[in-house]
Amino acid sequence: MAGNRPFLKWAGGKFRLVDRIKGLLPAGTRLIEPFVGSGAVFLNTAYQDNLLADANRDLILVYQTLQDSPGEFITFCRSFFTPEHNQAEVYYSLREEFNTTHDLWRKAALFVYLNRHGYNGLCRYNSKGGFNVPFGRYRHPYFPEEEFAAFAAKAAHAAFVCADFRVVMAQSRPGDVVYCDPPYVPLTATADFTAYQPGGFSPQDQDDLVFWAKSLGERGIPVLISNHASSWTRLAYESARMETFAVRRFISCDGTQRNNADEVLALFGGG
Repeated sequence: MAGNRPFLKWAGGKFRLVDRIKGLLPAGTRLIEPFVGSGAVFLNTAYQDNLLADANRDLILVYQTLQDSPGEFITFCRSFFTPEHNQAEVYYSLREEFNTTHDLWRKAALFVYLNRHGYNGLCRYNSKGGFNVPFGRYRHPYFPEEEFAAFAAKAAHAAFVCADFRVVMAQSRPGDVVYCDPPYVPLTATADFTAYQPGGFSPQDQDDLVFWAKSLGERGIPVLISNHASSWTRLAYESARMETFAVRRFISCDGTQRNNADEVLALFGGG
């Protein structure tokens, strides 16, 4: 599909759904994303300003570094995309360095390297906060030169912050439009993909997100939320305008399990 692709691979990324999401996002002067992820919605919308947040400190570090020094950072990241670096032993050595280094410039570049060389583009941490995605075994990992440049150009009109979604949503004001792509409500007891950050995303977090969405919507600040379509979300989002649709899943390591699942877009407020 046409549009600006994110430079990071991202489980649950919204690039394939951008047109559907844009069709529901109201007009406004500033886009707020409390769960920016790979930034697909930000990249493909044209709000005057953008407040882009995430609780993943490593992700925001990458965006802030790219924003501050785009040319130098892209060149540095490219140096990790060589045949010598595409080996399991090198990958695990650099993964260990990523988990221990205090050099933020290098840590940001290593995140990009791990994202493109690790399994399925996953972003996953263990209970101690260590990045633990295994080596992906790709023949020729792609270096996203053009995607990097496009993101850097858009970043001139954005602020990137590492913060809890409640803190971010509390900063919204009339004229803002909020798009939330939180870790999804699991459909089964074993389908829990919330290990995106240490501590995960709890049922209380889901409840709090609904509370903030309703509160802002009532104040005339529209909030659009993506999630699984489930009995929980249908009840929790009942006061919103909902659109349900099927999406093909690509995250399972078992190809036979990459089936369609229903998703929902719920718009609170927005007329």
